[in-house]
Amino acid sequence: MNALSLSRAARLAGVTRAEIQRRIRQGDLPTFEGSVAVRELLKLYPDLVLEREGALARVDRIKALALPSRHLDAALPSPEVLVGRLRGLSDALVAKRSALAAAEALLDQVQAGLAALASDASASAPFRDLESLRDWLAAARRESRSLAPDDPAARLFALDNVLRIMAANVRLLPSGHDFFVEGKESILDAAVRAGVHLSYGCASGTCGQCRARVVSGEVAPIHRHDYVLGERERAQGYILACSWTAVSDLVLEAVEARSADDLPRQEIRAGLRRREALGPDLVSLNLQTPRSQTLRFMAGQRVRLTLDNGASRELPLANCPCDGRSLWFFVRRGPDPFATAVFADLRPGDPILVEGPWGDCVLDEESPDPAVFIALGDGIAPLKSMIEHAVSIDRLDSLQLWWGTTQPEGHHQAHWARALKESLDNFGYRALPHETPEDLLAELAAARDPSAADLGDARYYLAGPAPLLTRLRRGLAQRGVEAERVRWTET
Repeated sequence: MNALSLSRAARLAGVTRAEIQRRIRQGDLPTFEGSVAVRELLKLYPDLVLEREGALARVDRIKALALPSRHLDAALPSPEVLVGRLRGLSDALVAKRSALAAAEALLDQVQAGLAALASDASASAPFRDLESLRDWLAAARRESRSLAPDDPAARLFALDNVLRIMAANVRLLPSGHDFFVEGKESILDAAVRAGVHLSYGCASGTCGQCRARVVSGEVAPIHRHDYVLGERERAQGYILACSWTAVSDLVLEAVEARSADDLPRQEIRAGLRRREALGPDLVSLNLQTPRSQTLRFMAGQRVRLTLDNGASRELPLANCPCDGRSLWFFVRRGPDPFATAVFADLRPGDPILVEGPWGDCVLDEESPDPAVFIALGDGIAPLKSMIEHAVSIDRLDSLQLWWGTTQPEGHHQAHWARALKESLDNFGYRALPHETPEDLLAELAAARDPSAADLGDARYYLAGPAPLLTRLRRGLAQRGVEAERVRWTET
């Protein structure tokens, strides 16, 4: 364990991956080919194995609070997987013990040789130097044995082994993205939870779109699948990510969606799970897709919902892509047939056709720059999706949400935003009782921490009515924000 992936280094240090990336950019933590050396991590975090209540724990808590709950969060790996990981750990420990024994034997031989040379010619100055070297080697070995139980590197090794039993790290080629497989989840479930856009269709082993090739590591099947891999594919190491889990750390060759254009257009017959009034003119809809179909989308995109009577409307998704079976939307009352049916006739269990996704205002996942989300009126829906995704992937330096609204229900997601603010050091939230772009930008500039980055160094995600967005974009440009740093979507 001389080198660690960024995700594993963050886990061991008890900090977020974004924190590790920030320290790398500042030059505090050297890397080589995307990995961190153990000795360098120990220099930066000398007490890391003693610090278990850090930003990582806070992120875990906020994921439980702000994101859809998942039954697998507390699940242990299956007995077969645990046995496999323990076997791998045993093999690694045997190899380490063998290497240590060989090193000890070599040192014994060196020490004995030095003693023999020093005793043969004690009067000669060069041999007196050998005697000093012999005494130094003996003292150093005694000291190393006395310090071994408290050695930070040894404790880090022990902690890493415990974590390897509970979760396996998966690195994808050619992107280099990595994530952890925990509990009894499949490789695909773990990738989706981590915000990695692996290719898949049904998520139940029917379509075969989640094929991936195992480059290194051990995997195990956890679900039967109807899709049949060819003999040649099996010989080459292909598996279905939805039906297999990681026994050990893996390197996989897999297809990922790198942009919104890479996602297929989908049609899913979902059912209404719940409708909740958020105000006199606003309701939230929670749709559940069939077990055999999961909606693939990127945070910030929208879909078209069509009711049984043919009424339809395009709406932005308000949930993290990490849960593509439980879809959330906010619907404002209006004169159109869709809104009329939603407010009057829609009942739990009613079928709703979901078509999409559309839209290219999505989170820039590769940039660690601070992100500022500005919602005006009903613009909170797509930005909520983006923020939940940003928390899930844990790659952005900081997140700020500014929400201005004059609607009668006010800031109906304030409880969600406050939960994020209380649990994440790098998240800020400001609720404004107006929708005036010029005033909002003035307040944003005034509230900026003098030590923080300039307005032009952040990336901006805007959502709201078209006329207000035009003014908002013009104001950002006047304050020196480059056009490529601004993404927007109309609501």
